[in-house]
Amino acid sequence: MANSAEPSTRRPKPKLVAPLWHTLGLLMILLAISAGLYRMQSGSPAAGEKHRNVVLYLSVIVSEWAMSFYIWLGGLIPGATKVRDFVGGCWRNRKGVLRDIALACAFWLAVTGVGVFMNFVLGSSHIESLGFLNPRGAAEVTLWVVMSMTAGFCEELVFRGYLQRQSFALTGSVALAVLAQGMLFGVAHWYQGVKMVVVIAALGIVFGIFAYWHKSLRPVMIAHALGDVVNLIAVCFP
Repeated sequence: MANSAEPSTRRPKPKLVAPLWHTLGLLMILLAISAGLYRMQSGSPAAGEKHRNVVLYLSVIVSEWAMSFYIWLGGLIPGATKVRDFVGGCWRNRKGVLRDIALACAFWLAVTGVGVFMNFVLGSSHIESLGFLNPRGAAEVTLWVVMSMTAGFCEELVFRGYLQRQSFALTGSVALAVLAQGMLFGVAHWYQGVKMVVVIAALGIVFGIFAYWHKSLRPVMIAHALGDVVNLIAVCFP
């Protein structure tokens, strides 16, 4: 009697994007950066108050590029995922650029809706504690824009790229992976206060869903940077 094996319907186990020790190192860097930013914004304002935001913005820019460099170094490990694979390739023509910009704008509108809903649930008072972040003067406004562009690329690479895919490889669940990176995204901003952790975690989950659906970080990177720049406009022209 012929015994034909049925074709397997099991999906292959997702591959780790980097060794676990590398991921642990990234989480420790995230914790150190968040703790440092918390100390900066909650410390005594007596010293260097005039340039406090300049130092804060520069610290965020440098630390986020340092995390991205750490991920790039991880890509040099045999079998690890490269940065370009996290991002999702490159633009091949102008049509691709315009498509991703259009997707980013549409996604930004959706994220804004989530932000408005969270503002309704938590109350607008959770924004008041962020007054220390508002830029004042041309130098701070310029650095804010640079920081926004940096956050758009680096934070999406770290959270929606590296950590979401690593979480999926560890759990085998897309839902758990999206939830895990969103929670880490919120906790990484704990220096902004507990309510903002909740808001940012919710936004991180929405970003994670979109990144998984589109299989590319380009639109979410654009939307992230766009949202931060629009926040600047809202602050300067309330």
